[in-house]
Amino acid sequence: MEANLGLAFVAFIPILFTIIVMAAFNWPAKRALPVAWIIAMVIAFSVWKMDFQHAFGFSIYGALKAIDILIIIFGAILILNTLKKSGAMATINNGFMNVTKDRRVQAVIIGWMFGAMIEGAAGFGTPAALAGPLLVGLGFPPLAAAMVALIFNSTPVSFGAVGTPVLGALGTLEKGITELAKGTDPAVAIETFKLTWAQWTAIGHSLVGIFVPLLGLCMLTKFFGKERSIKPALEAAPFAIFAGLSFVVPYIILATLLGPELPSLVGAMLGLPIVVIAARKGFLVPKNKWEFPDKSEWAEDWKSNVDTGDVGEAKMSLVKAWIPYVLIALILMVTRIPELGLKGFLASQKLVIPNILGTGKDYGLAYLYLPGTVPFILVALITHVIHGMNGEKVKAAWKDSFKQIQGAAIALFFGVAMVQLMLNSGVNGAELPSMMTAMASGIAAIAGKGYVFVAPFIGVLGSFMSGSNTVSNILFASLQFESAEILGMSPVLIVAIQNIGGAIGNMVCVNNVVAVCATVGTSGAEGKLIRRNAIPMFIYGLAIAIFFAILIYSGFDPLQF
Repeated sequence: MEANLGLAFVAFIPILFTIIVMAAFNWPAKRALPVAWIIAMVIAFSVWKMDFQHAFGFSIYGALKAIDILIIIFGAILILNTLKKSGAMATINNGFMNVTKDRRVQAVIIGWMFGAMIEGAAGFGTPAALAGPLLVGLGFPPLAAAMVALIFNSTPVSFGAVGTPVLGALGTLEKGITELAKGTDPAVAIETFKLTWAQWTAIGHSLVGIFVPLLGLCMLTKFFGKERSIKPALEAAPFAIFAGLSFVVPYIILATLLGPELPSLVGAMLGLPIVVIAARKGFLVPKNKWEFPDKSEWAEDWKSNVDTGDVGEAKMSLVKAWIPYVLIALILMVTRIPELGLKGFLASQKLVIPNILGTGKDYGLAYLYLPGTVPFILVALITHVIHGMNGEKVKAAWKDSFKQIQGAAIALFFGVAMVQLMLNSGVNGAELPSMMTAMASGIAAIAGKGYVFVAPFIGVLGSFMSGSNTVSNILFASLQFESAEILGMSPVLIVAIQNIGGAIGNMVCVNNVVAVCATVGTSGAEGKLIRRNAIPMFIYGLAIAIFFAILIYSGFDPLQF
């Protein structure tokens, strides 16, 4: 694999600009990403010699793809605003307070366990967009809620949306797998690779995932506690590690036995009641209650820049208040498990714009399959009825939701446009590989035998830019596979690292950060979140690299055809 390092650096400039202005200068995403897109366009014209038709066509395709993400964000915001206006959020808030008043335990139950369940069913940044507002409703500073929701939304992501990151990228690996398997039946070889890939993704994730709840609590107490110390988090370590085990044990078993579809969804559904019951019984819960500083002491950027409202007094039953979330979980399961028959039907219902500007790209809006519509908007409409909301409250919920999404729309239109431009820039007059391929090839060439320590961060790079573990895998899984073969490393282990890295990148990816900030009302603080969440992201990535390096450098390969 030959790499032009100069070309790789030039391709990296829009990403480097985004990282610098957002993380170092606190530019909001709605300001940084339009400029980054302009930079990418200039590079596309001047270096890649792309014609205007294709450069703008791929950008328009990306902007249209952003509509998918915006519908999800809008649906999550609408659910939140509906529950606030109906009074359900007050009841949910009080219900969690009745489980435990300790903020550390609340964060683990909602951010880690509830978030993992939603990730397993829906993906697409949905968990942080749901868990963040729930934590705000409990009294968390909005910026703190956004931070921990993103950190916890990592381990489950590789099997999110019932295995989409694995299943979506498998097609890009089929040629390499069949060549590697030699005389083995191709269908058998691909199925064997898929199951082994899922198993080692789960094993790698789980070894670190056990400690992710504790890592998130360390960040929470360090940046948002009165003490500005990790000591309060360490006091909750037994409960946090117990919560980690409650999820990852069934997660590994399911991945090993059944493959990539159900480890996150079913693992969380089994673990959530265990952790809630343990918290109610005080099992491993710290004796001292930990609380945030008084609201009067909160820094300005901790707060929401929209009116999140006071959840107020509980006026409905806990069961009635939770019905919308129960419906969301049930509808997600029913519509995401292929064997039940609804997934194929809903996914096939599309509004299609074919061959955008002659690029060959067809945009299809799967308006019934997006979580933003089914279940979010659907459940919001049902909630209007079952919670007995009057017209004024319904109108207020929708009006507030449209207002809240405006800032995120600008960032996402330009951000996804830039990603699609860079991804498809292989269509050019200079006969160069795409910008994405040039970047990854340069990184692989520089790393050499130390590639295993770079591989997780190639996955991170893909999801940082695209907001999706699935897209990261589609972009880079084949590159990682080929690099492994060239370097004499186990392809399935290196591709497992890619899958894990793409999940870790969810902590800092632009789309998810924009989404959760829009949902909890902290738009403008995206740079600070990315900078802080880079800490657990690097810790996670390094731990994964060390574990797999021990296996790979010892010559271990779990896949022998």
